[in-house]
Amino acid sequence: MEMILRELGRQINDLTKEFYEKVLPPVDIYEQGNTLVVILDMPGFDKADISVRLTSEGLLRVDGKRDVEQGGIKHVAQRPSRITREIKLPIKVPKDAEVTGKYENGVLTLKIPIEGAAKVKIE
Repeated sequence: MEMILRELGRQINDLTKEFYEKVLPPVDIYEQGNTLVVILDMPGFDKADISVRLTSEGLLRVDGKRDVEQGGIKHVAQRPSRITREIKLPIKVPKDAEVTGKYENGVLTLKIPIEGAAKVKIE
C-alpha cells in the first residue's frame, strides 16, 4: 500500500509540475503612453536561459529553462525546470519595432512600441 501511495504522490507531483510549466510565468500587460508593457515573473531563471520571440502579428513567445536541484529524498517537486508561454498581444507590432527587454530580480519586462499610436497634446 505504501508503494502505491508513493507512486501516486509521484504522479501528482509530475502533473502539478507539468501544469505549472504550461501556466507560468504569470503576466501583466498594460499600455503606458505609446508603449505596451509586458511583465512576466520568472524567478530562479538565468537571463541567458530565457528566450523571447515576437512576431509582427503580435504573438509573443517566452521560453525559459533551468536546472532544478534534486538532492536527497524528494517529497514535493513543483518548481518547473522549463516554461513556455505564448501570448497573443492586443496590438500589431511595427515591422521595425525597437523592442526592449530587461530581466531583473526574477522579473522580465518588455517594452513594445504600439503601431499607429500617437500622443495627443491637448491645449
